[in-house]
Amino acid sequence: MIWIAALSVLIGVIGNIAYKNTRQVQINTIKVDTTKNMETMPPLNILHLSDLHLENISITPMELYNKLKTQNYDLIALTGDFLDRKWTIPKLVPYLEVLRDLNPRHGIFAVFGNHDYVLRKKNFNKLKETLQQYECITMQNEHVTLEMNGHIINVIGIDDYSTKRSDLEASFTGIKEGYNLVLTHDPNIVLEMGDFHFDYLLSGHFHGGQILYPKAYHLVKMGKLPRMNMVKGFHRHEGRPFYISEGLGQTGVNIRIGSRPEITLHHLESSSGN
Repeated sequence: MIWIAALSVLIGVIGNIAYKNTRQVQINTIKVDTTKNMETMPPLNILHLSDLHLENISITPMELYNKLKTQNYDLIALTGDFLDRKWTIPKLVPYLEVLRDLNPRHGIFAVFGNHDYVLRKKNFNKLKETLQQYECITMQNEHVTLEMNGHIINVIGIDDYSTKRSDLEASFTGIKEGYNLVLTHDPNIVLEMGDFHFDYLLSGHFHGGQILYPKAYHLVKMGKLPRMNMVKGFHRHEGRPFYISEGLGQTGVNIRIGSRPEITLHHLESSSGN
């Protein structure tokens, strides 16, 4: 019938556009004022990548490098969901080479997401070892203390909340007084951090909905934040700022509607100019 043929053509056109959207990588710059927390803290430039999902990624390592090579970074934050198939681990290597070649001043820090934990233990360990081989500091409910011009920056890696691996007590135990930068995969954890102070939190997990029609109704089972219409971008909870990346790759079907792959540059600086 004619209407069936027309519908098939329409679906094909929409599918083609949705696939092309996966190649339209957006670079967003976020400026965060640190005056309230650390007035004299030196500026901190962070490159944030999340949800590479290497089974469905539409940017090559060389394309990624060309987009990022002109800037200097103090640190690189990777917030999980690198892959979920063991045979994809070698595909991660050229991307890690790119990040290493960007030579961030204070290193590359990585946490894991729910898809990474789909791997069997020995394969997960291979993923972790691969990250470490290319100079990534992997964190599972732990923190690293950096000193910048006499100021303390605590990089806190909280393990994946959606798979019940988060341990706030372990993550914050022994922490020094300073600026608390949290890296985690599932941003829903912010709703349970009333007793654990953070100054800024970076996350991913939702892919900006990946398919919005016009809202990400399919995310309602992924925690309270989607029901609060917080699935991407900059937000605050109880006055504390956090960011949800739309991610670089896709999961399931390799398409995006109403969302785009994202690279985020976070510029943390005091408005006082000190």
